Amino acid sequence: MNRLVLLALAVSTVAGQSTIPRTLRFDYVHSGSATEEHFAVDSIILEGAWPGPLNRWIDETNLGKYYFQVFDRATNRLLYSRGFASIYGEWETTDEAKQQSRAFQESVRFPAPAAPVQVVIKKRGLRNEFREVWSAVIDPADAAIDRSSAPKFNVWAVMQNGSPQDKVDLLLLGDGYTAAEMEKWHRDARRTADLLFAVSPFKEHRLEFNVWAIDTPAEESGVSRPSDGVYRRSPLRASYDAFGSERYVLSFDNRRIREIAAAAPYEFVEIVVNDRKYGGGGIFNLFATVSADNAFTPYVFVHEFGHHFAGLADEYYTSDVSYLSPTERPEPWEPNVTADAHAAKWKDLLSPGIDLPSPWPKADFETMEVEIQKRRREIRAAHRPETEMGALFRQERDRDTKLLSSGTNAGRVGAFEGALYEAKGYYRPQQDCIMFTRDEAGFCAACRRAIERMIRMYAK
Repeated sequence: MNRLVLLALAVSTVAGQSTIPRTLRFDYVHSGSATEEHFAVDSIILEGAWPGPLNRWIDETNLGKYYFQVFDRATNRLLYSRGFASIYGEWETTDEAKQQSRAFQESVRFPAPAAPVQVVIKKRGLRNEFREVWSAVIDPADAAIDRSSAPKFNVWAVMQNGSPQDKVDLLLLGDGYTAAEMEKWHRDARRTADLLFAVSPFKEHRLEFNVWAIDTPAEESGVSRPSDGVYRRSPLRASYDAFGSERYVLSFDNRRIREIAAAAPYEFVEIVVNDRKYGGGGIFNLFATVSADNAFTPYVFVHEFGHHFAGLADEYYTSDVSYLSPTERPEPWEPNVTADAHAAKWKDLLSPGIDLPSPWPKADFETMEVEIQKRRREIRAAHRPETEMGALFRQERDRDTKLLSSGTNAGRVGAFEGALYEAKGYYRPQQDCIMFTRDEAGFCAACRRAIERMIRMYAK
């Protein structure tokens, strides 16, 4: 049977449901600087069948820098909510935000309402409280809502285990693949999915996922790498060097991504860029990115998808980042880092008798990392071949594995100082984790629990 026919059948039938609502996409502009923040309506689009669960519309995870709610205007009843993070939310912590203002496209999606609703966007404060920063009214009868058909693309199932409403729906989008490279894109898409389901706890929950893909042929092969003098008008506009970080791959063209993605059912999006250079990115409930052909693609993909899917924080602190160090140490919202070693979110998972904070070979690790990071900067500054960076990372991985897989607290759950880009003041659950190093430790206990909670939120 034609794959598009299979897709149509999947979105039109849900056990026990006679009617599936359509999806409403609310596009807006999020702008500001380090000292001010603004929002403005962009457009409202009616998309296809709602791909998410039909009975879990209220988000109780308390994740995300931002949180949006949809209220029925007549009754003030909460209809839908989700936490999320955003490119703007990251950018406002950079030095550039102190120098100038910028604007970014954003979207929230929810089941299309039958009557007018109030969409409220809230932002997390230093005490972890959410405060309203903007709201807008949407009337589903408004003639200005775009009801046109979604653009036509070839949508195909990489892996289908049930209807979209009963499964976690992951959408793979390729960027920088020409029409002549579509066969490569299909191989890369299948390989990417296999990488995810080779790692626990995704491996054990493979049957609770659907994986879809869309073909988006490019005029030129590859994506932009500004620090290398390479520029491409790729279909999704993905680019390295986001916020001045040569390895950080993002697309600032949210509308283009959403217009393409609307052709398929999805809750989560992975953009696979047709490039060999090490890089990727991941933002909670927005998208994740990864380069297709790097030796460390398996690590980068799973690590960045952890950000996007479960709101996991970076646990590393020795690599260069574009974000400014915080002046305060509030409790992070992410489930795998804490500012209080004695009151960690994962305290019920603590290994019996472990000291808090938990000792680990921190000084030895930091001494090794000084050398690695120095060499890493030299390789990039000299534009050396990617094979040299891969060799350096393999050397680092071997050292990390040897150091962190041994010692009194290896494999134990505690509170280990050094996380969230800071050597002091933040703690992670275990000595090692895929959110901390590039070795093969897998996810720590707290990360695994956070991932499984998100799977339960979307899969029946």
